[in-house]
This record gives sequence, C-alpha cells and structure tokens, in this order.
Amino acid sequence: MKTQTFYIVDVFAEKKYTGNQLAVFRDAKDISDDEMQQIAQEMHFSETTFILSDEPYEGAYDVRIFTPQEELPFAGHPTLGTAYVIQQELIRRPVEQVILRLKVGWIPVTFQYRGERVEEMWMKQINPIFGPTFEVKDFVKMLRLDEDDINPKFPAQEVSTGTPFIIVPLKTLDAVKRARIDQELYFDFIENTQAKAILIFSPDTYHAGNHLNVRVFADYYRVPEDPATGAANGCLAGWLVEHRYFGEDRIDIRVEQGYEIGRPSLLYLKAEAKGEETDIFVGGNVVMVARGEFI
Repeated sequence: MKTQTFYIVDVFAEKKYTGNQLAVFRDAKDISDDEMQQIAQEMHFSETTFILSDEPYEGAYDVRIFTPQEELPFAGHPTLGTAYVIQQELIRRPVEQVILRLKVGWIPVTFQYRGERVEEMWMKQINPIFGPTFEVKDFVKMLRLDEDDINPKFPAQEVSTGTPFIIVPLKTLDAVKRARIDQELYFDFIENTQAKAILIFSPDTYHAGNHLNVRVFADYYRVPEDPATGAANGCLAGWLVEHRYFGEDRIDIRVEQGYEIGRPSLLYLKAEAKGEETDIFVGGNVVMVARGEFI
C-alpha cells in the first residue's frame, strides 16, 4: 500500500482537544476494505473516514466511514469533519457547499465564513424513522438510576436518520451525571434492538446559553462514551420535534455533550416538521489538529 496522507481533526469543538476526534484519509481508492478496517482499528477513534478520490464525481465526494469494528452507512461528526478536510485541503477556497456520497446517500454540508475562515458548518440529515418505544423500567437498572430520574411524559424510543439510536429523556443534569451503564443488562437489551447506542439527555445544562445536556453510550462499538455525536443528535432533533418537547414543531437549539469525560463539545440543532417529513440540520465547528503520513 502506498503512503497515505491523513488528517486528525476535532469536530464539534470550540478549540483543539475538545469535541470528537476524527482521522480522515484522502485519495484512498486503492485501499481495500480489509485495510480500511485495519486502519480504523489502528487509529482507534470512534470513526475513521476515507475520501476515495481527491476529485469529486458527479458533484459529490465518495466517502466511507469505519468504526474499529465495522463500516457505517452514516455518522454525524465524520461527515462534518471530512467535509472540512475536503474544503480546507482539497478545494482550498471558500465554497458554500460540499456534498458527500455515503452509504446512506448524498449528504450536503454547508459552510458559513467569517472572512475566509470557516465559522460554522451544517449538514442536512435524512428524514427520521421512528422505531419502537420502550418502558421506563427497561432503563432504570441498565443506567443505574432511580425510576424517578426518567421523564415519564415522553417515550424512550428508537430513532434513525441513517444510524439508529435509542433516545431516553431524563429529568435533571444530576441524573445524567450519575448514569452508568450496566454492561450485562445493556448487551442483553441490544440483542433485540436495531439501535446499539443510547442517548440520554436533560434540559438542565452546565452553561446557561445551552438548551440540553447529552451523553451517548456506545459500548457495542467499543466506545464507552462518545464526546460528540452528530448522528445521535440528529436523531434527538427528530425526536424533539416529533414529541413537541419544547411545545413546538420546530427547534433551534444548542446542545452540550462530552463534559462528563473531559471532552466538552457543542452542537447546533435545527429541525422543523413539514407534513410527513422533518427537516433536520446538525451544525458545529471543526478544528484541524494534525497532518500525517500512513505507511
């Protein structure tokens, strides 16, 4: 295999060494599936992405996303991080939009600038699919919480915008902070669910300017806790609108994640119900950390 250029970026980060880490490989068309999987294992981030060609095809860049265990059809922070690398390192000039062709389909990423510096990035996710709902009792022992910690006004539910997650509403930030996964109960539970990761949240936050605090547990993917999860928060955005969590069929909010594991992250969510469909946009910032060569 030839030497491959790769980049490490922090996604949904306000500065370096916050947010979610991502490795992005460019011009990866000659890397086999097995090698991509092995590289993802070596990088050992929650995901690693591969831009198959430095040139777009039919207006889109072909990109594949791998966890250390498997390939994913879609994931949020890899989409934003990869689009950032394409704009910064391949296009090298301000553009309004970059389109990624993923397993789940075409995902457009838009850019907002301050001068020539990227200030915000946004990706549009596909229409959410709402799966089964679950009983509160399913999560009390699994999350090592009290029954009163879980908000009974809204359902715990499986939601997917390409990758499925289980959304569990809690009442307080204290409950979110106390949550711990019982491994045995968790793995027994996900044997019967399409979603393998659990998002919990509360309306209490560390910072007054934010609207929700989120944690995502993904032990199935060997990620005990993810510091910033675009796909999961896209699912959350659909869930919030579907169940009118804020009393309306639209949202424009800021979500904090990763504080409990020392990787504070900030995600922007916009969503609006339009008949049988919901427009969902997930945004944030990306910071370049390093460039290297993989031999």
